[in-house]
Amino acid sequence: MADAQPVTEEELRRLSEFLYRRTGMIFTETKRYYVQRRITDRMEATGATSFASYFARLRSDAAGEVEQFINAFTVNETYFYREDHQLRCLTQDLLAERVERRPRDRAIRIWSVPCSTGEEPYSIALWLLENWAQVDAYDIEIVGSDIDTRALKAASEGVFGKRALMRLSPELIGRYFEELGDEQWRILDDIRGSVRFTAANLVETAETRPHGQFDVIFCRNVLIYFDDASRRVAAENLYENLAPGGFICLGHTESMSRISPLFEVRRFDDAIVYQRPRAAHG
Repeated sequence: MADAQPVTEEELRRLSEFLYRRTGMIFTETKRYYVQRRITDRMEATGATSFASYFARLRSDAAGEVEQFINAFTVNETYFYREDHQLRCLTQDLLAERVERRPRDRAIRIWSVPCSTGEEPYSIALWLLENWAQVDAYDIEIVGSDIDTRALKAASEGVFGKRALMRLSPELIGRYFEELGDEQWRILDDIRGSVRFTAANLVETAETRPHGQFDVIFCRNVLIYFDDASRRVAAENLYENLAPGGFICLGHTESMSRISPLFEVRRFDDAIVYQRPRAAHG
């Protein structure tokens, strides 16, 4: 296929509105090159000969193109033990509060959303095994969710390259990964089996609510891609998915205080996190 013509200002606006309505993500004129590159890739993949023909295909969701379009615009840059100060806070402070007076047969639920290709939820699993003395005393449910179906497939497969493992010691890699060759490692089946992966869009209540309530939610470095209205919707959905007294961890550049009044700020030695206020008798 010949090089696609650059998208016009009007075409960029239409694409951005389409993406915004479905994901809450904003792409403005400053992201023109980013948008152009991805729309060109999708036009080539579908054989569309013009923007108009591709956009018609997109709007009709021919052959599931909406899912492929959204996948093309998600960012999956991550690695194991990223922002590990929050993992320290999890095992030193957050879980201590969450298990206080809790029956041993009541599961601890942790949600990683968006989970990208699985580094974050698997990091949580490894960190708990290595650093939480009570890890065997409770049933722990870790769920990883993302809007990108390609990322979820990769997460389920659990194969990672050298860069993804750069923060892990050789001892940890040897303990929890199987070397495949060509600088590829697969996380052990027992760890893969401890994490469940699901599709979820943070601005769609119908997709978040069925996941139920969690003790701790990691929602890092995604709200920065939303506008104020979408951030508020996402915050309200996250609030509903937190058990009373539950905690949410955001990326280091994000602040829930600037988004929603629903949460209380909690400052611990290792991290600032946000808490859903406890129920009157919770």
